Amino acid sequence: MAPSNRNRSEPLTPVDHAWLRMEDPTNLMMVTGILIFDQPLDFERLRATFEHRLLRFERFRQRVVTSGDNAHWELDPNFTLNAHLRRIALPAPHNQAALQELVSDMMSTPLDFSKSPWQYHLIENYNGGCVLLGRLHHCIADGIALIRVLLSMTDDAPDTPWPSATDAEIVTHRPPPARATVDSTVRSAEKLMADGIDFVIDPAKLAEAARMGLGGATALSRLLLMSPDPHTAFKGPLGVNKRAAWSQPVPLNTIKAIGHAVGATVNDVLLAAVAGALRSYLQSRGEPVDGIDIRAAVPVNLRPPDEPLTLGNRFGLVFLPLPIGADDPLDRLLDLKERMAALKGSPEAMVTFGILTTMGVAPAQLQDLGVSIFGSKATAVMTNVPGPRQPIYMAGVPIKEIMFWVPQSGRLGLGVSILSYAGSVTLGIATDVGLAPDPDQIIAAFHDEFETLLRLVPPEASAQA
Repeated sequence: MAPSNRNRSEPLTPVDHAWLRMEDPTNLMMVTGILIFDQPLDFERLRATFEHRLLRFERFRQRVVTSGDNAHWELDPNFTLNAHLRRIALPAPHNQAALQELVSDMMSTPLDFSKSPWQYHLIENYNGGCVLLGRLHHCIADGIALIRVLLSMTDDAPDTPWPSATDAEIVTHRPPPARATVDSTVRSAEKLMADGIDFVIDPAKLAEAARMGLGGATALSRLLLMSPDPHTAFKGPLGVNKRAAWSQPVPLNTIKAIGHAVGATVNDVLLAAVAGALRSYLQSRGEPVDGIDIRAAVPVNLRPPDEPLTLGNRFGLVFLPLPIGADDPLDRLLDLKERMAALKGSPEAMVTFGILTTMGVAPAQLQDLGVSIFGSKATAVMTNVPGPRQPIYMAGVPIKEIMFWVPQSGRLGLGVSILSYAGSVTLGIATDVGLAPDPDQIIAAFHDEFETLLRLVPPEASAQA
């Protein structure tokens, strides 16, 4: 007799397994994100949204079972949505400072691996509205896949009908829909994806380089011979407690105007502002910064643009030197423009994806060694994700802001996340409390960098902003 669907198991892919094994009490491998609403959400309608759309993906009803150096997915026999979707009230004074404390606490709290490794909290009483906070382990999916899952749960209008909590068919008791149905939902939502902010490297160019075998051996040699990053306040032993902060949304038109003035891309401008903010922060700590670079490990999407939605991790890493040693903001911007151009078509991302694949099938001790080696070569993990171009709706309510925080692989203490949504870009910073307890200072310096760049670019560019 064939095994029932409930007893079926599925091995983790090598790369997903690698991310699972990077989990450490001082460095949790989960993506944390928030959706901010100006209005309260109806909890029963939100619950029906999860039942109707999220749980169609079987992965969100599965748990991870490990045995030695192996791991597989299996359906959680005790799955209940109540264990994964909860509601809490934000403590007084119900403002961003209180929300920041709560996000930081959640970011420091491990997921329960006896269940499917994800959880959402509806946080009520936030500035007259509410917040939906999600925590999802990296072994489920990467940021691009998770954004596509989010899009499948949202609409481009508030009046889309939804099943009620009482009459919605319980998804856990029926087979998932055909993949074509899921893909159709996602493709409709992706028509809203943002312009301006883009992937660091075009996946199609990477695939072509891989087919031609361009520079793989050279890139691997360069990675292995790369010197360790200089010691700064961002590097050191990690603790359990993390801190989260995020910026006010920066208008995309402002960023485009700055870039247009010097022939730079939106990404160039954003990364230059981040580099300047990190320079300012280290200077405020009394650290010498002149003439030095620090590297950011930047995830690079390897999914073809037309690939159907699948979960899991399909990205490599490139190591981008950030010129924090340059004193002049325009010099930093032009320097980063050149460095970003040099990465275009680089096989480095494909090489690191291969390394992650190897780590996922190697004994755990060898993976730990590899993580330590490559972690020494960077100071931060920095990712940018293009989000929807127009406002979208969750359970009938418009989403005002979206933000997320990337886990710091390689035992790094600094995470930098950039997300575009509805004509604006937001920066998120995650730090280790023992290394950098005040990420708000980095956020403030990030905003200062844009003000400085606007003053330095030609007047006509400033007028466009």
